[in-house]
Amino acid sequence: MGQILHGSATTTEAVRRAIQNSQASLRELAVRYGINPKTVAKWRCRGTVSDARMGPKEPHSTVLSKEQEAVIVAFRKHTLLPLDDCLYALQATVPHLTRSSLHRCLQRHGISRLPETEGDKPGKKKFKSYPIGYFHIDIAEVRTEEGKLYLFVAIDRTSKFAYAELHDKAKRQTASDFLNALIKAVPYKIHTVLTDNGIQFADLPKNRTGQTALWRGHIFDRTCENNGIEHRLTKPNHPWTNGQVERMNRTLKEATVKRYHYGTHVQLKEHVQAFLMAYNFAKRLKTLRGLTPYEHICKVWTKQPKWFRLNPLHHTLGLNTWNGSRCRGSQPIAQHRSKFWARQCAGARPTKHDVSPRHVHLLSV
Repeated sequence: MGQILHGSATTTEAVRRAIQNSQASLRELAVRYGINPKTVAKWRCRGTVSDARMGPKEPHSTVLSKEQEAVIVAFRKHTLLPLDDCLYALQATVPHLTRSSLHRCLQRHGISRLPETEGDKPGKKKFKSYPIGYFHIDIAEVRTEEGKLYLFVAIDRTSKFAYAELHDKAKRQTASDFLNALIKAVPYKIHTVLTDNGIQFADLPKNRTGQTALWRGHIFDRTCENNGIEHRLTKPNHPWTNGQVERMNRTLKEATVKRYHYGTHVQLKEHVQAFLMAYNFAKRLKTLRGLTPYEHICKVWTKQPKWFRLNPLHHTLGLNTWNGSRCRGSQPIAQHRSKFWARQCAGARPTKHDVSPRHVHLLSV
C-alpha cells in the first residue's frame, strides 16, 4: 500500500527506519539522505516511523465551553434528534451555536451519526438469479442528418449479450420482427422477455380487458406465445425496473450519436453493429468475472447444453475471405477486426489502420 505523508515531508518510512537502525553520525546521515541534521536527530529519537499527529493534543472547541458541550451531548443522547432539530432546540440555550460547530462537537464525542434501529430501512435484496435467456427489451430514439431512427435494444440479464437494430418506424409489427430476429441471433432458448408498457409491446392498460383486445391479442404477445416465451411488463412509470436495457441504451448513444456526426442512416447502422461486435466478443465485464458475453455463453453451454438450440462455437468469428483474406501488408483481416473491436470498447475513435475496408467510409463522419 502507498504511504500517506504530509506535504512537507522530506523522508519516507524506509529512510526513517534506516536512520533509526544506523550507527552513523548525524552529520553523515544528513549528507547521505540530503536532509537537515535536526531531522535526523528527530527521527532517531522517535520509536515510530509514522508522522506525528498535528494540531492540539486534546481536540476542543474554540466556540463552546465544556459545560455547553456537556449539555449538547446529553441532549443528543437523550432525544436522538437529527442534527437540524438539535440545532433549533439548543439555539435558545446556546445563542452563538452554529450548525458546523454543533456537528464538530458531535463528531468529537462520537455521536454524529444516529444509531440505526431495526425496521427503519428495508433490507437490501439481491437480484433474483435467472438462467440464461432472460432478455430486457426497450426502444430509444437517435438522429442522423437524414432524420430520426428508432433503436431497438435487447440485453440478456445473465450473459449480458446485447442485440440491437435500427428502424425507421416503431410499430407493433416492427417490435414483433425484432423479437423474431433476436430469437434467430441468439444460440440459446429465450424463456422470458421484459418490456415496458409501450404500444409496440402491449395494449394500453385501459384496453387490455376489452373484448377486442382479448379476441385479437397483441402481435408481440402472439410472437412470444408461438416461441414459448413469457412476456413480462414493468410497472407503469417505473423505468428503473428495466434498468439494464436503459443503461445499454445510454452506452450505445454515448459510443455513437453523442460522439460522432452521421450523415446517413447507413453509417450509423454499421457503426452500431461494429460496436455491438466489440461489446459481445471483446468487452470483458466485471459482473461476468472478467469474461466477455460470448465467453460466458460458451461457458454455460459446456455446463447446460440443454438450454441451447445450437452450438455457440458456431458463432466464432473466423477469417474474412475478402480478396484473399489479406490487407495492409501481411496482416490478416481478422487482426484488423480485433483491433477495431478493442478500440471501440475503450471508447476511442477508430482509425483507418484498425478496421477492414468495409468500415473505412465510417471514418469520414
